[in-house]
Amino acid sequence: MYLMGLGLVLLVMKWLELGPVALWSWWLVLLPFVLAVVWWQWADYTGYTKRKAMEHESKKCEERRARIKDNLSSINRNRR
Repeated sequence: MYLMGLGLVLLVMKWLELGPVALWSWWLVLLPFVLAVVWWQWADYTGYTKRKAMEHESKKCEERRARIKDNLSSINRNRR
């Protein structure tokens, strides 16, 4: 995501001819987009994306279990 943001900033600077970016080659300006595509391909190929999604789901599940456990223990305390 950082590469996409950098690419958009450089693209706007090149288009509006701001700063030193106006003198750069278009290849340098578009390079962050190419690197973002390479990153996404690598992340999908190695399973990095899926692993991060599974970690996120696991964390949510553990938080939900802890919340339910706390709620159940407070109900049992109120019954006594």
